[in-house]
Amino acid sequence: MIKHKIYAVAATGAMALSLAACGGAAGSGSNAADPSLPTVKMMVGGIDKQIYLPYQLAQQLGFYKKYGVNVELSTEQNGGVGAEDAMASGQVDMAGAWYVHTVDFQSKGKDVINLVQLSGAPGERIMCGTDSGVHSASDFKGKTMGVTDLGSGTDELTQFVASKAGVTKKDYHTLAVGAGSTAIAAIQRKSADCVMTTQPTVGALESKKLGYTAVDLATSSGATKALGGDWPAAGVLANASWVKDHEDAAQKVVDALVATMHWINTHSATDIANALPSSYVQNSTISKAQYIAGLTTDKGQFLPDGIMPAGGPKVIFAMEKGNGVDTSKVTIAGTFTNKYALAANKLEGFTTTTVPAGADG
Repeated sequence: MIKHKIYAVAATGAMALSLAACGGAAGSGSNAADPSLPTVKMMVGGIDKQIYLPYQLAQQLGFYKKYGVNVELSTEQNGGVGAEDAMASGQVDMAGAWYVHTVDFQSKGKDVINLVQLSGAPGERIMCGTDSGVHSASDFKGKTMGVTDLGSGTDELTQFVASKAGVTKKDYHTLAVGAGSTAIAAIQRKSADCVMTTQPTVGALESKKLGYTAVDLATSSGATKALGGDWPAAGVLANASWVKDHEDAAQKVVDALVATMHWINTHSATDIANALPSSYVQNSTISKAQYIAGLTTDKGQFLPDGIMPAGGPKVIFAMEKGNGVDTSKVTIAGTFTNKYALAANKLEGFTTTTVPAGADG
């Protein structure tokens, strides 16, 4: 199982209970559940991370309720069950997680599909210590590369980036460093030469002058350069059987998230930061100004219309095959659908700009 472990700062139950109480967010007073609306439970793989901000932003803006659904958000915890595993086992209805997990689940006979695509890049950066000597994937040889956890999505993605430069996993050492403060400590103590991480950890490393970006996977252009094309990351995953039984609720969740992606596309990083809970954008590792600066730089990872981008699934399948996943019984067309996102855009009269992936990816 590919696991993209993003370590959150609060326990799942506490996070779910405290979302409406977080300060500094627009719409936070309208998050109370409406008993007349269907309720959907969604776990996110690190709800306070920039790569996963749309799920909570939709709540803060009141979009879930606007489009007719109560969404109960929770977050993946350090050492706890992953968001995608919680969804696959029925603990929650949906997962805010990477599209790549659909391929992994389906390779093991579990029919999990992606309903809407929120980003066209992983949102990750390989941050390297100031004296590491690493400036590209070809420099990984002989180095210690930090990932969130062994076997995680960041581990697999590091392998894929390395392979593009002709470097194998045997050529470097892999170290589990977590995220946030533990990833920063790994660079500071030089137990790792580099770490794959996201904002706001990226901004913290830069502000402390501990590290720099060696490989940019946070933007579509960076992902294309390093990986050979768009690398669809954050999406909404669900069991196909659940979707079949809850078509209306699934559509309403996608409606809300597509409206959120349009809002992100038409607003500044400052606007977005002001709409999020204050604890997400300013804490012990980063200031609000640093959060905004990082989001301004990496905002291009977010797709404006929720459409799976053409070419993206092919890149994901290439990575999976290269990392030893048996995809022989998995069809690209069976791992995602643009049906709900297209309907959501039509509902609001939005013009889609993302070239959609076809049945062959």
